Amino acid sequence: MRIETLSAGSTPLATWRAIYFGAGATLDIAARPRVEAGARVIDAVVAAGAPVYGVNTGFGKLASVRIDAHDLTALQRNIVLSHCVGVGDALPVAVTRLMMALKLASLAQGASGIRWSTLEALGACLANGLVPVVPAQGSVGASGDLAPLAHMAAALLGVGAFDVRGTRVPAAAALAAAGLAPVVLGPKEGLALLNGTQASTALALAGLFETERVFQAALVTGALTTDAAKGSDGPFDPRIQALRGQPGQIDAARALAALMQGSAIRQSHLVGDSRVQDPYCVRCQPQVMGACLDLLRQAARTLAIEANGVSDNPLVFTDTGEVISGGNFHAEPVAFAADMIALALCEIGSIAERRIAMIVDPALSGLPAFLTPSPGLNSGLMMAQVTAAALVSENKQRAYPASVDSIPTSANQEDHVSMATHGARRLLGMAANAAAVIGIELIAAAQGCHFHAPLASSDRLERAIALLRTGVAPLGHDRYLADDLRFAAALVTSGRLAEAVGAADLPTVDADGPAGARG
Repeated sequence: MRIETLSAGSTPLATWRAIYFGAGATLDIAARPRVEAGARVIDAVVAAGAPVYGVNTGFGKLASVRIDAHDLTALQRNIVLSHCVGVGDALPVAVTRLMMALKLASLAQGASGIRWSTLEALGACLANGLVPVVPAQGSVGASGDLAPLAHMAAALLGVGAFDVRGTRVPAAAALAAAGLAPVVLGPKEGLALLNGTQASTALALAGLFETERVFQAALVTGALTTDAAKGSDGPFDPRIQALRGQPGQIDAARALAALMQGSAIRQSHLVGDSRVQDPYCVRCQPQVMGACLDLLRQAARTLAIEANGVSDNPLVFTDTGEVISGGNFHAEPVAFAADMIALALCEIGSIAERRIAMIVDPALSGLPAFLTPSPGLNSGLMMAQVTAAALVSENKQRAYPASVDSIPTSANQEDHVSMATHGARRLLGMAANAAAVIGIELIAAAQGCHFHAPLASSDRLERAIALLRTGVAPLGHDRYLADDLRFAAALVTSGRLAEAVGAADLPTVDADGPAGARG
């Protein structure tokens, strides 16, 4: 397994991407002096006896209640257990692993007052494949992702359960089998573990990375549909994009033009084509996909900052020995980023569905109706387009901004919340819907090109067709299509479709363009 090093405060987006897609993670030992300095500040606060929120007081509305020194360990255990109120299905293992890594990197900055040994315990669970079972629902995104992170912390205490290589095991038994002891929390440690935005950030990053794969695949299928419909690559001319100046549009157009370069199908209608302009779903791909790319890159910038920040409360300042309460746990930036990703997913799927509708319509594409050699006796891809339309409409309904909602909690102490967690949680389902739409477009576009034989598309697009043909044969007579759709969607979500045409040459959500390293 590839192992990524977490550099506290400066971990790049590529590292978080790699961890989400299965890489291991280890904490840079250089963080230890900072962590230990923060823990010494908490020791000094306890020794002095002055009231400090979360160290020797109650929590939330109960912050005015002083806690005796002999109860401080029980206080931290109690806050973890009392906050384990999550409901619903467990978060995907990949998301929870990413959440653990994000929490490690945040605590490693030394501003949370946690001991190095407690960080080591969390890191050991991650290294040994012990992933806490975390119910997905129950967080409003402030004061941090309390319930999800509490379930993560409880597993370290031997309470709850771990997912161990696909098997759910009671936490205490899983720790014992791995040779790990349950953690006994010190002052402030329970609060440091469960306070913060790491659950919503992990979900948003997961959504971002899945959307990136959908976006890249949609460029491939969009170019292939353009060729299948004998559309023009003139709208991808870089001079058009330069006059507007939008960076995402420039990058999307460059990718589309490069994908079609060398197509014999395109060459066949350069002269004598009576059509003047293509429909917007073909002609305006750079503008729509480029705007989506710009939106995704803005979300990526926000999430990269959040992933490298400290978002629990209160925070420890080792230079002065102060412990100051603030509001970094409020996940409003994550909520906005999640909403942006949701909007982009809607538009990627929406314009792809319009291309599917265009290519199956003989009046628009010039191809046989519904891309079957024998329309009437066979329905071809008629209903596949209906499925794409259904998925696009479902995503539209899911895309209502979560960040505009708020509901008071904790007896109005926490009277404005971000809703970032469920705003980010919806993204994985939305990305799966969009991937299915792009998979349908791949099948339709490849079928359309099939009718142009012996003319071929470009070398890169022919590689995409060849990949599809490893699991989906050209459509002759009607057949059971569900497995075909599933296979094509998997080519999108796995990244294999982008890899087939050269993923390194496709735009990514990284602000500097194509990624050098992929997870």
